[in-house]
Amino acid sequence: MFKKKGTDSSKPTLLLLHGTGGNENDLLPLANMIDQEATVLSVRGNILENGMPRFFRRLAEGVFDEEDLVFRTQELHEFLDDASEKYELDRSNIVAVGYSNGANIAASLLFHYKNALKGAILHHPMVPRRGIDLPELSGTEVFLAAGKNDPICPAAESEELKSLLLKANAHIEMHWENSGHQLTLNEVEAAREWYVRRF
Repeated sequence: MFKKKGTDSSKPTLLLLHGTGGNENDLLPLANMIDQEATVLSVRGNILENGMPRFFRRLAEGVFDEEDLVFRTQELHEFLDDASEKYELDRSNIVAVGYSNGANIAASLLFHYKNALKGAILHHPMVPRRGIDLPELSGTEVFLAAGKNDPICPAAESEELKSLLLKANAHIEMHWENSGHQLTLNEVEAAREWYVRRF
């Protein structure tokens, strides 16, 4: 885990969630671009897949182990409760910044817990679960960045995630790139502009 205390306590805490094979240092440059004054809480996934850290198990590419996803989502939710007390953070003012597997667990927090996050910047997420009722997400701000040629997360899946979150009354901004699954500077800059407007 990596933690940096911000210089402005009124700003959201940025919760950084890396992609498969990443670690808690991967998204620090993004946090720096989005808000240099915010407190940063960056965690490493505690599941290993062939030695690569992840936030939950999967059965195959694009096929999640739902039981493990639910358990790990609860674990992350409880970690945020505990970290908020330990580090004196405003629990109601956390914005997740996730890429790929990290974006999936952030989306899963939204799918399972009301008020888990004030907002989320999701880079190339998938639909975490289908066939469940989402909590009421009014007031939750979500930035969704997707690639039109993403082989891991097809454009239709990104649209499905957007529609599920909209049905739960989250406020969504969608950003498309003409690229694949990689994180682009363009989408990070778009996320920063969205964040400045919303927070």
